[in-house]
Amino acid sequence: MRNVVILAAGMGTRLGRPHPKPLTPLADGRSIMRQQLDHIRAAYGSEVHISIVVGFKKDLVMEAAADDAAFVYNELYDQTNTAKSLLKALRFGPPGGVLWLNGDVVFTPDLLGELEPAITAQQSFVAVNTASVAEEEVKYTLDEAGYIECLSKQVSNGLGEAVGINYVAASDRSVLMDHLVLADERDYFERGIESAIAAGGLRVQAVDISKYGCVEVDFAEDLERANALTTTSTNARTTEPSVTPSLSGEHSS
Repeated sequence: MRNVVILAAGMGTRLGRPHPKPLTPLADGRSIMRQQLDHIRAAYGSEVHISIVVGFKKDLVMEAAADDAAFVYNELYDQTNTAKSLLKALRFGPPGGVLWLNGDVVFTPDLLGELEPAITAQQSFVAVNTASVAEEEVKYTLDEAGYIECLSKQVSNGLGEAVGINYVAASDRSVLMDHLVLADERDYFERGIESAIAAGGLRVQAVDISKYGCVEVDFAEDLERANALTTTSTNARTTEPSVTPSLSGEHSS
């Protein structure tokens, strides 16, 4: 059974929409979150447990995904950031390794296949794009052994960008949780990863997904790029199998 977490509690104010950012409609008629759920189901079928961390306008998100996922409520969504949302998901979710993604990531369905070798090997990783290193994005560097050393927006001379899709192996889950606890309320989860690397001995691989389409939607121009990506991958969508969701919409608070 695969465990997948979608972080969808934030207010997403930079995009300037009245609804939660994961519910932003794309050019193909699906929302960002619906596209994510479809791709996850196509990749893993019924052998997946999906948890969605909700907060801002949670009822809208829960209604949109009630047949597909369980929910974890971050009641402090307006005071905390993704470090604490991820911590809640790891506390309440099933045991084992966890693939998690930000609720504003638009990607092509074949990207998940690129992650499979690391997941099968139970290797914690951060998916990265080495073709772009924008100043406002989360960047990374590697240590001498080839594992991630630094991971933040403040990184200088970054080798690429973290795209918001990550995995923690079952054996690494507790140390990551310990460092998410230590993170400040407003920290991103990358701070917990970076701290666990520096002080907890966590070894995190960088998995290069540059050849696949992947856009984290923060601003209007990102949404334009995401829509272009969605349009070009429409044919891939038609080949995805139709899977009847098997999970209940249980709520955790």
